Amino acid sequence: MKRVFIDGSAGTTGLRIRERLEARPDISLLVLPEELRKDPAARKEALNSCDAAFLCLPDPAAIEAVGMVENPDVTILDTSTAHRTDPRFAYGFPELSEAHLEKIRTSNRIAVPGCHASGFIALVYPLIEAGVLSAEETLAFFSLTGYSGGGKKMIAEYESPDRDPLLSAPRQYALGQTHKHLKEMAAVTGLRNFPLFSPIVADFYSGMEVSVPLFASQIKATPDEIKAIYAAKYHSSLVKFVNDPSEEGFLSAAKLSGLDCMEISVAGNADRILLTARYDNLGKGASGAAIECMNLRFGLSADEGLKVE
Repeated sequence: MKRVFIDGSAGTTGLRIRERLEARPDISLLVLPEELRKDPAARKEALNSCDAAFLCLPDPAAIEAVGMVENPDVTILDTSTAHRTDPRFAYGFPELSEAHLEKIRTSNRIAVPGCHASGFIALVYPLIEAGVLSAEETLAFFSLTGYSGGGKKMIAEYESPDRDPLLSAPRQYALGQTHKHLKEMAAVTGLRNFPLFSPIVADFYSGMEVSVPLFASQIKATPDEIKAIYAAKYHSSLVKFVNDPSEEGFLSAAKLSGLDCMEISVAGNADRILLTARYDNLGKGASGAAIECMNLRFGLSADEGLKVE
């Protein structure tokens, strides 16, 4: 039985990880008493006495936690932004390539991808890898997300009986184009330029839909050829290409809410192409992705203990 510690288990990502792992007979959770949850000595002891530690913390606290680990056998799975472009850490999206998969399986330091970044990278990485999309291309994309991605403060705002009426409509944010996922998106895909990113939060708890629009002049492939690239790359229970995922002409960002999988699709026409990834921002966008990486590190099936349908 593997011993697992969640540092930051009170946040939305930590709570979902705990919920998934509590039901597993092969996992023993190390849980600190409430009064010791933020105690440095207690945290350090837990971090060094487990087989795997999930860091569900702000960046500075995640960096501090990594520095506390002295046991070389402990696997760290960091869900913060702090180490996603650090070459010492495996990037936790195994479906991208055999190299990504192998590094996750053999590394004691794994950076879990960002929620928005997961969809963008899943769509763009295979096209650059196949040579049909130039790394010099300047891209734009938008992302629809449920409010749980904003953490406890945003959840409380949306679920308050006295909430601001403006919250009933979708809201665009990160208007200054300095979103913390941009560096990760460029580094992992190989893009030379940061994309123009328009994230939008709406009045539903969880779910995410990332869409990258392309003009035909931007890519050396037809829609059918792009579909073939995705179908060859993504065909697992956790990430799969879906030829026609629409609901009577609509694509709901909440379709995969509560699940840990991702759907990749291609729409549009020969002139204007729309690439879309749908998943749960707390599933494949956070907690589910973290558990998937832990499973692979422990030599288990990637979807062990995860919800895919």
